[in-house]
Amino acid sequence: MRRNQTSLTAAGIAIARAIESEKPAGERVCYDPYARQFAPGWLYSITALFVKIGYAERRGPGVVGFIVARDRYIDDVLQDFLDKSLQQLVILGAGYDSRAYRFDGLKERVRVFEVDHPATQADKLARVQAIFGALPAHVTFVAVDFNTQTLQKRLEDSGYDPTLKTLFIWQGVTMYLTEEAVKATLCFVVQQSALGSAIVFDYICRSVLDGVQKHGEVSNMRRYRFMTGEGLTFGIEEGTVESFLKERGFRQVRNMDANGLRQAYFTGKIAGRKIASGYGIAVAEV
Repeated sequence: MRRNQTSLTAAGIAIARAIESEKPAGERVCYDPYARQFAPGWLYSITALFVKIGYAERRGPGVVGFIVARDRYIDDVLQDFLDKSLQQLVILGAGYDSRAYRFDGLKERVRVFEVDHPATQADKLARVQAIFGALPAHVTFVAVDFNTQTLQKRLEDSGYDPTLKTLFIWQGVTMYLTEEAVKATLCFVVQQSALGSAIVFDYICRSVLDGVQKHGEVSNMRRYRFMTGEGLTFGIEEGTVESFLKERGFRQVRNMDANGLRQAYFTGKIAGRKIASGYGIAVAEV
């Protein structure tokens, strides 16, 4: 992402949540009452039109389905850890994530750290203040410029406690990083969090990045990289995420793919809705 540019991708994800949240309860996969307020109005209007006329689905069949199912799945993972006495939450590449404000269990007893690029976070802070009137006391905003700073140093300086049971949420980020950056972040989680801590993150399959598996949305993202400044660079070989994570010190690895998400969330009135393959979501404990 460019130095002083907010993330258009993060805004797009918030818009997808907003549009999904406006559907009736029995027809939506995820629900976020704040997503619409985090999304730029002009971009929301354009995207909503594209969705309404079917252009978004033609451009990337099943991609919106994956995005909203990913949000729901990670929500469910977070709730599961809250039920198991989570003490600390770190949201890496937070973008316009609203979990810190949607989950009452976080407000009561969990310290939350939102980590992001300075430009995107500055816009996020302004929007949070506009929505709630002040910055929530239980959330610490950690701006990190990875060109000059390290995640460990910035978190430590912001009050992160490595002795607490922590969940790291890393949503919509790994595919834009180098392999070295991904491995360094995973190493930090293993070495600087308490036993029983965990990470949940999504990834793209290597076959999609290499072009072996055709994927229209990936082709379009590469075509418009000159606008977003965000390029796809990292993927994990399909079927290898468990060994990839265990080699780095994790255990109890779970992997959710398109079929699993479809069975979990695309039922009832939305049973026939498309969800793109080529992506996965991993949960692993320290």
